[in-house]
Amino acid sequence: MQNYLEFEKGLSEIEGKAEELRALARKNTEMKVEDEAAALDVKASALLDELYRNLDPWRKCQVARHPDRPHCKDYIEGLFSEWTPLAGDRNFADDLAVMGGLARFNDRAVVVLGLEKGNDTKSRIERNFGMARPEGYRKAIRLMDLADRLGLPVVTLVDTPGAYPGKGAEERGQAEAIARSTEKCLQLGVPLVSAIIGEGGSGGAVAFATADRLAMLEHSIYSVISPEGCASILWKDAEKMKEAAEALRLTAQDLLALGVVDRVVPEPRGGAQRNKGEAVARVGAVLADLLADLEGKKPAELRKARRRKYLDMGTKALVA
Repeated sequence: MQNYLEFEKGLSEIEGKAEELRALARKNTEMKVEDEAAALDVKASALLDELYRNLDPWRKCQVARHPDRPHCKDYIEGLFSEWTPLAGDRNFADDLAVMGGLARFNDRAVVVLGLEKGNDTKSRIERNFGMARPEGYRKAIRLMDLADRLGLPVVTLVDTPGAYPGKGAEERGQAEAIARSTEKCLQLGVPLVSAIIGEGGSGGAVAFATADRLAMLEHSIYSVISPEGCASILWKDAEKMKEAAEALRLTAQDLLALGVVDRVVPEPRGGAQRNKGEAVARVGAVLADLLADLEGKKPAELRKARRRKYLDMGTKALVA
């Protein structure tokens, strides 16, 4: 069943009416409703194009959080073969919010890391809604070390509201673990490419996305704080999240202009949630291009270019 966002209410009514007519026709084969249903399909298609033609930042936040968007697990299953998951940080526990392991991408051995939100109530609780704890970041560090030793490129898939802010996570060194993971990204002597496939929230995302090349899906977001959190701090009113989303410049298009992102991946009509297979394939094609750009570069060359990339951030500005 299709889940609709708040701004898609009109679309929901039209598509629901078309399906209702077809359901009646299935029950009564003498009913001739195909022309009327087809007319509704045309109307729905036009409205879908209109709604997604120029989404404002807050609506992009809603789309990035859509429960039906393909998640990390979908990308791993769709793009990688010989997937061999590796578990645990060898210190405290295995964090199920972080997926990591060895795999083949276009017949090339790689290390894959990603943040998984889950797709139903049970899996979302199990995955902690994609919010990693310290052991998750330490697992990522362990696997990046492994990639460095074996000379394997690293691919990361980012979709998280942010790192888990719970008491236990703080007691186990959440901030230090995030900082060490970010540091490890910068120190790698192998290519690191990353894709933000939904939410890129705060340091929890930076710890995976400090990459040589960073791609974002067209309707994904990447920000130091959520719009709701920003509004609560600046205006003491979480309801001002629309203004906060505008001010944060968190869209893929703004971040491309700012030089934070290297590629924006176009999504299927109506967002990745309407055609998961196509969205996964498009991200795969861009990841392949980004890895090809880094092919044959030596460790010292990669580290130098990565350092320069992040030192240069902030030198570009958006036209007001």
